[in-house]
Amino acid sequence: MRSFDPTPLFRTSVGFDRMADLMDRVLTADTVQPSYPPYNIERIDENAYRISIAVAGFTADELSVEARENLLVISARKAEDEDAARKYLHRGIATRAFERRFHLADHVRIDGAKHADGMLHIELKREIPEALKPRRIEIARSESAAMLDSQAA
Repeated sequence: MRSFDPTPLFRTSVGFDRMADLMDRVLTADTVQPSYPPYNIERIDENAYRISIAVAGFTADELSVEARENLLVISARKAEDEDAARKYLHRGIATRAFERRFHLADHVRIDGAKHADGMLHIELKREIPEALKPRRIEIARSESAAMLDSQAA
């Protein structure tokens, strides 16, 4: 599957090196992805998203949500001394440490995080700067075109 070569695309484009890095990362990633903890990614509206992660057994103090350059890192670690005092007959709730990474597109920022009912909800919002939004450019009319219009009327 590694037969795709993006080099011809770079001859006529500037600034798409991040996309090539992303494609390379996806193509070289292991086929077995970690499944713990389970999560959902929802699209709330055109520019809003929510990542919901099942974090049963963790308190808000044991969870960490960090925003790095275009990267969202969620991690959790249970206190060691807390489990040492308990003797389980059966342990079905996994509270092992984890780190989950999400690569964010440009102009996506974290709007907040909430921990409730064993779920961690992270709100994301895409905010396109005014300079990048499409805008209509008025076309100035020359004086000769204005005279022709007035003579035709």
